[in-house]
Amino acid sequence: MTEAVLGIDIGTSGVRIAATSRDNRLLAMSAAPILAPLQNGGRIQQDPAIWWNALVEAFKGLDLSSLPIRAIAVDGTSGTILAIREDGSPAGLASMYNDVCEATQLALIAAVAPRETAALGSTSPLARAMEMRGAGSRILHQADWIVGELSGTYDVTDENNALKSGYDPVTRAWPDWIAKTGFDPSLFPRVVPAGTRIATIQPDMATQFGLSSDTAIVSGTTDGCAAFLASGASDPGDGVTSLGTTLTLKLLSDKPVFAPDFGIYSHRIGDQWLAGGASNTGGAAIGKFFSKDDLARLTPLLDPDHPTGLDYYPLPMPGERFPVNDPAFAPRLEPRPSDERVFFQAILEGIAHIEAEAYAKLGELGASRLASIRTAGGGASNPVWTKMRLRALGVPEKPSLSEHAAVGTARLAWRGIGHAN
Repeated sequence: MTEAVLGIDIGTSGVRIAATSRDNRLLAMSAAPILAPLQNGGRIQQDPAIWWNALVEAFKGLDLSSLPIRAIAVDGTSGTILAIREDGSPAGLASMYNDVCEATQLALIAAVAPRETAALGSTSPLARAMEMRGAGSRILHQADWIVGELSGTYDVTDENNALKSGYDPVTRAWPDWIAKTGFDPSLFPRVVPAGTRIATIQPDMATQFGLSSDTAIVSGTTDGCAAFLASGASDPGDGVTSLGTTLTLKLLSDKPVFAPDFGIYSHRIGDQWLAGGASNTGGAAIGKFFSKDDLARLTPLLDPDHPTGLDYYPLPMPGERFPVNDPAFAPRLEPRPSDERVFFQAILEGIAHIEAEAYAKLGELGASRLASIRTAGGGASNPVWTKMRLRALGVPEKPSLSEHAAVGTARLAWRGIGHAN
């Protein structure tokens, strides 16, 4: 029988469970939807029971009868937190990753925090945790609570989920400045590296889900880091670009990059670092001028071997984050040719050049130089655009293992029981 592990992805719209082999082959997968969060008075909250019920439903769709499960790891949405009581039960609704913060708490953090911390910003988990003081005995991240339900251990988080709560991944500690805000960091769980064995499944959970009583519970990560790991990237210089509404890129590096001016910070995964940035270019810029029918009609007419020579910087509206940080940065889409095929190709070329500039900027900021590229998102299926991008990037393309975050989390489960892959 093939041994397997489970990666559980608690995503924004559903729970997905992936069973993988030691060589990262997907053996089984199941999913269940999650109801949309409540929006009340500007707050974005959710009952944690919704996550657990979706997890139970996802398990029901998973046939594990011929798969001995060795370990489980969980990823959750980055920045989603909740207060719990002594017994691990939620003390109220969870505050979601995109929930707002009180200005008073944000000001307390801004007064003492270094600019490099990921705990700054209007949706700061640390600021929202400050509001939860007194609501329970401890404050957890989403993945921590699911791990607690499976293991009975509610006092552990991973370095990736802890990052936006103020954790310092370089010193591997909660920094002293947090206490200066008036918040006691001991309300957060202790932090371990992603992919660390932390417990064994509770007997009643093993029985409920048909698992072995010695199934290991391993610390997981955030959904974004899990999606990167799902690609199969493992070496410094491995990049993953997501071609969606916006252009998001992540790069595995042998040293961290923290560049607050560009919204860049680094997650720690083992002895490597995952740095990333996001540009406002992407599908939204394309969609401003072309419909889906237009894309289907024009794509076969593209001629990547004959570049247009037009120096475009496509944006859906003024404002850019990375590789240029300028809220007033204007789109550059002139001159506009009369041939719509040429115009479309010039926009794709422009996005490809922005992608190349962004990876080069990460290198300038101290990250490992881009050595290979994998692609996710809707644009990944366009081979003509891929040819343009590879020419601009100057690196080889590698196939992605999977686009499912649960598969990336399963890689951490294997790591937790001594099989790094």
